[in-house]
Amino acid sequence: MRKKIKRISRISRYVVYRETLVDAKEHIWSFLGAFFGIGLIAFAQSGILGAQDSVYLIGSFGASSVLVYGAIQSPLAQPRNLIGGHIVSALVGVTVFKLMPDIVWLTAPTAVALSIVLMQITKTMHPPGGATALIAVTSSKELGYLFVLTPVLSGVLILFVVALIFNNITSHRKYPTDSRFTKGLRK
Repeated sequence: MRKKIKRISRISRYVVYRETLVDAKEHIWSFLGAFFGIGLIAFAQSGILGAQDSVYLIGSFGASSVLVYGAIQSPLAQPRNLIGGHIVSALVGVTVFKLMPDIVWLTAPTAVALSIVLMQITKTMHPPGGATALIAVTSSKELGYLFVLTPVLSGVLILFVVALIFNNITSHRKYPTDSRFTKGLRK
């Protein structure tokens, strides 16, 4: 019986690790941050733009929200990665679209693969950036490099500002965790 309990305890450490044990307060702040971050981008698209074709609300922002509001300690959620990863990937996606023939089975994997490598080189790894590169290849036809500024940069800056506000309201959440940036904010 004792061996069985030890075995179950050992297995549970692998299945339920510290990162999954988030208290209710964390759930509330994650919800509020994501709600307001995505909500502001959606408001900009529907309320300000109206019937224009420009799309501010791209799918990769949902994945970024998971990181910057739900996993704020992750290196992938830090400002350099959030902003830089999206910008690098958007630039790659638009460039691939402009330079290569419009063959999606060729442009899509090229954009994603190049964005990964460039994010590694620039130390701006942000997984949703791969989706941004993919979106740029498939839907930046009319926007061209304007896609990098709007929706990508404008949307990422909205997510970042909301993350700064909602992740620093309480004393138990600190964003960003990069000590160089944090020291500048808290002086």
